[in-house]
Amino acid sequence: MVTLHEGDKAPVFTGKDQDGKKISLADYKGKKLILYFYSEAGSPTCTIESCNLRDNYSLLKKKGFEVLGISPDDENKQKKFEIKYKLPFPLIADTENKITAAYGVRDMKKLFGREYMGILRTTFVIDEKGIIQKIFHKPKNKAHAQEILKSFE
Repeated sequence: MVTLHEGDKAPVFTGKDQDGKKISLADYKGKKLILYFYSEAGSPTCTIESCNLRDNYSLLKKKGFEVLGISPDDENKQKKFEIKYKLPFPLIADTENKITAAYGVRDMKKLFGREYMGILRTTFVIDEKGIIQKIFHKPKNKAHAQEILKSFE
């Protein structure tokens, strides 16, 4: 369950993206960051959300936002996801769930009556100083970029 709130300092993190490149929150200092967590590269809902961010990426960039995705998938699966859907932003492989735990987006989920530990699709918009400005607990996968932009009008 997400325990962070708008106005909180964003937890620092470092991870490797789909190309094996080290990425940390510090790399985004002085920039607005859309940090979105998704459960699995290639799953239907996560793909729709990622493609919506991809399709609106130039507009998000024009408005000063950077985009960074995080899931528990390994680098290889993240790379395949990036290539298949032509995603223009980094995807961190959080295989040890350290970042998802720090952001409180790992919790019990239920599917077909079966309970399991999973990722709660959540997006954090972090400002230039590392402060969480907005949290989307259940992003609108088909219109996620639009809901982000609308909240900052």
